Amino acid sequence: MAIRSRTYQIRTYGCQMNVHDSERLAGLLEQAGYQRSVGDAIPDVVVFNTCAVRENADNRLYGSLGNLLPTKKSRPGMQIAVGGCLAQKDKDTILTRAPWVDVVFGTHNIGSLPTLLERARIQREAQVEIKEALETFPSNLPTRRESAYAAWVSISVGCNNTCTFCIVPALRGRETDRRPGDILTEIQALVAEGVQEVTLLGQNVNAYGVEFGDRRAFAKLLRACGDVDGLERVRFTSPHPKDFTDDVIAAMAETANVMPQLHMPLQSGSDAILRSMRRSYRSERYLGIIDKVRAAMPEAAITTDIIVGFPGETEADFQATLDVVAAARFSAAFTFQYSIRPGTPAATMDDQVPKPVVQERYDRLVDLVGDIALQENSKQLGRRVEVMFADGEGRKDMLTHRMSGRTRDNRLVHVSVPKEPRDRPRPGDLAEVIVTHAAPHHLTADAGLLALRRTSGGDAWQASRSVPQAGPATVSIGMPTVGAPDILQPAEACVTN
Repeated sequence: MAIRSRTYQIRTYGCQMNVHDSERLAGLLEQAGYQRSVGDAIPDVVVFNTCAVRENADNRLYGSLGNLLPTKKSRPGMQIAVGGCLAQKDKDTILTRAPWVDVVFGTHNIGSLPTLLERARIQREAQVEIKEALETFPSNLPTRRESAYAAWVSISVGCNNTCTFCIVPALRGRETDRRPGDILTEIQALVAEGVQEVTLLGQNVNAYGVEFGDRRAFAKLLRACGDVDGLERVRFTSPHPKDFTDDVIAAMAETANVMPQLHMPLQSGSDAILRSMRRSYRSERYLGIIDKVRAAMPEAAITTDIIVGFPGETEADFQATLDVVAAARFSAAFTFQYSIRPGTPAATMDDQVPKPVVQERYDRLVDLVGDIALQENSKQLGRRVEVMFADGEGRKDMLTHRMSGRTRDNRLVHVSVPKEPRDRPRPGDLAEVIVTHAAPHHLTADAGLLALRRTSGGDAWQASRSVPQAGPATVSIGMPTVGAPDILQPAEACVTN
């Protein structure tokens, strides 16, 4: 009689780096013989990959752990593991508050999860292993990707900055860079599997090379990506304005498969607040970068992150943010209300802004961002754009025969497609369409497909569907999708810089 494989589910909170870490956790578990849980079946192992950046992250975690307790009591042998940034921060506190957890592991030793689960099962006692420094670069671990045609590629982990609102450097450590040859080898292997879009990841992605002393390493890496046959699209997130150099702009403009898209966090338009945040640039420098990007790539779409209500923010400071937003003409801006993160310098600053004031400012900012985004998207009306179709975006539109995808500059487009399924594009396929409608957060192309190109990415997606599907290996919680491969908006102070 065959022995049933143990099943798993991973619940992911936070930024793109956490999502990619969860792909590695899934790869590790499957290499160890686990299988994804199917449908509504109760898994044998539930892994929480946590975030310490979002407000009330700990309350959400412990609430979820509490909800699982009755299930665990009724299912002998079920295990619960907690990893990620909150585990790195709280360590033994997790077992104090939730003693039914079996394994606690940190950001630096995700590769230990299968061993810790087995040890906890055999010894029948909880295992806690939190390393204070990275032991092996995570990209060396097996990975179970969620997309057949698009992939994350980590080029660095950790951060050397000291922003006063951010706890990430304490949890992820100082920046560690991969060697360019290792990165390109991974990208070439991914393309051979059918991947045609990669997103280069780093907590401070454009500081890449600092560890081995090459300040031009990031621009060189972008150009090298242009030499990878079959790689259609290259994106990266998130750069820090202080490290954004002219050679990177030139590489973006001169490398055909590097997309005309830039997500560069502003955080505040007030120089006084930027100084208090310990952000080593000022609004003039930020706007200067945008001017250079648009001079080199007039079609570029620029998005950002903004924090409202940082301690000490006055109405004049907030007005400065509105002024920069108006000048920058962002195609989208992801806005956050400041909230205290224990363990950060900002948490103990005087002049915490009252919640009602923060809310009122936030509402004004959202209105301005929406108005500008609509104006910028309206400039796309009548344009012929290339769309890469995405898996999982716009499913609700299938009854109206629409599929969704992303333009080269990462705008979301809902596209009318043929009624016959065999004539529709597959996720990963490319098509040219005419934009017929604009809204603040998406475009519509109702004139149909002008040119459809079946791609290796679409082939890979189709091949992946020929194998019985058990649903996603990981469940991402509390993170809005902003582009293929299910690209997630950076957490306020995590991958975002």
